[in-house]
Amino acid sequence: MTEKKKADSDSMKSTLPAQDVYPSMTVSHGNSDNKIAPIKLGQRLKEIRKTLGLTLEEVSQKTGLARSTLSKIENEQISPTFQAMQKLTNGLQIDIPQLFATPKQRTATGRRDITRFEEGKAHPTLTYEHELLATHLTNKKMMPFKSLVRARNFEDYTGWIRHDGEEFLLVLNGEITFFSEFYEPINLNQGDSVYYDANMGHMLISASEQDALILWVTAS
Repeated sequence: MTEKKKADSDSMKSTLPAQDVYPSMTVSHGNSDNKIAPIKLGQRLKEIRKTLGLTLEEVSQKTGLARSTLSKIENEQISPTFQAMQKLTNGLQIDIPQLFATPKQRTATGRRDITRFEEGKAHPTLTYEHELLATHLTNKKMMPFKSLVRARNFEDYTGWIRHDGEEFLLVLNGEITFFSEFYEPINLNQGDSVYYDANMGHMLISASEQDALILWVTAS
């Protein structure tokens, strides 16, 4: 290696981390408010009735409970006795826990982020050349990025890579050897994928003549 090439190589290494790590990510873990909302059996019963497409009269016929009683329960004017709940579950063919299960509230945020070809954010390391995708969104539940695998030998790493969460890897081009702490190394070709616990030590190298290109999706 010439002195100039050696100097360029040393300069590049000085700007990259000594141990390759994945790009940092901030993920959303949902609502941090742990307050428990009171269960409204009447409201829940009404939701179940409407889901089943039944009228109060039809529920009355199926359960043996008076229509007026059902109406009072749905409007939270009275609380159903255990015997009444048994009649409801038997007549509607549901389980008692279903009366207490609150439906998940779904709210569409309308978030989206488009990353054009080769317009992701570059994040080079000693063993990978990452291209971060969807970088304009914060508090993502997943982190997608493409990577050129520069590493060619197991020894290119100083140790196993581990981090929180789970990870999905898809080979877009070329061939890689995937190493993991508890499994034998395996070669993956274009179109092959692997899903794994990222807390398990893992690393990969290019096995093809050209650097392999992969898509990674990390979730925490």
